[in-house]
Amino acid sequence: MTNTLYVQYVGFVSKPRVREYTFNVKEGADKFREFQFTISNDAFLSNRARYQDAPDICSHRLHFELAGASNHPEKTHYTITDTEIDDYRTAHTPKAKPSWQKYRPAEQ
Repeated sequence: MTNTLYVQYVGFVSKPRVREYTFNVKEGADKFREFQFTISNDAFLSNRARYQDAPDICSHRLHFELAGASNHPEKTHYTITDTEIDDYRTAHTPKAKPSWQKYRPAEQ
């Protein structure tokens, strides 16, 4: 029997050097674990990461850790790396439209 996991974003705390994002993972009726992810403030100030993307970046990492450890990772605190931020940006940046498309004026 497989247990369903429920992942809930709890919120963040702004600290002097990082922002810490917290998630609860509930498994079954009475088991839950708390996971924290930190992203350096420099990542936001240098525009490598956007504040509104940070929970999703952390959520991707959490799901990766859960999948890699049969839903029971040993660690509960993780640091998001610059590489993970760059990978997220690459995967979520809209593709540019080709510049060769003709301009069509609106019909009247």
